[in-house]
Amino acid sequence: MSLIMAKNKVESEQLELVPTPEPTDTHTPIPHSLLADRTRDALGRAGFEITEEEHALGRGGLRYFGGFALKGEGIDGNDRKLVLGLRNAHDKSFAASVCIGNHMMVCENLCFSSDVKLARRHTVNILRDLNTVLSSAVSRVVSHWTDMGKRIDAYKGSELSKERASDLVVDLAEMGAFPARSVYKAVQEFRNPRHEEFKGGTLWTLYNGVTEHLKGGDLSKLPQRTMTTQSLFDKIAGHTPEIVDAQEIALPA
Repeated sequence: MSLIMAKNKVESEQLELVPTPEPTDTHTPIPHSLLADRTRDALGRAGFEITEEEHALGRGGLRYFGGFALKGEGIDGNDRKLVLGLRNAHDKSFAASVCIGNHMMVCENLCFSSDVKLARRHTVNILRDLNTVLSSAVSRVVSHWTDMGKRIDAYKGSELSKERASDLVVDLAEMGAFPARSVYKAVQEFRNPRHEEFKGGTLWTLYNGVTEHLKGGDLSKLPQRTMTTQSLFDKIAGHTPEIVDAQEIALPA
């Protein structure tokens, strides 16, 4: 399974070939390769192992997105994969950012979303502050993984009848979190699962089925739809997130 859902994927070595614009009084670009390298260093210092990584470029190299699958003490499991994502832009379209989630959502223009995001604008001191941004993100990795585990356990412990599962999918469609045209397919997936991870008749298996259908739709709507689904399912499972989903922290310039 891909770490990031994006087109125009490239090898990490290709990042070094992307030219970095000259700084101005108000904008200080940083090389895509530098951001990736410093991220690897920060993860290594914190004791994490990068088991897999993917990179993508957009707008002729002006925009960059990267994803790193992590393994380390307290981070290991078969039900999920923890990914630290990066993005950077030379065209002033967004700040240099780090995000944490069990997968990355990337639109065609390389806008991304996950569960926790930290951002730093491209001002004169960005190189000075870059390690602080990365260290702040890495410090949240274990706590985020723990919270994800609690959510999954809560979902797995919530058994659903076929009727209740059908009602929930309809509720999601009415909330705008699920395409109406896919309701029947999602209900049938729950009742007659094709994949092992969709079997079991719990809130977790329904969540897997719902999110699988969402991945085939409009990626720009995927982050909000996922958060709406989690919010509804959290209430049903009695799970209170310790980390606010889609929390974005803008670090001072």
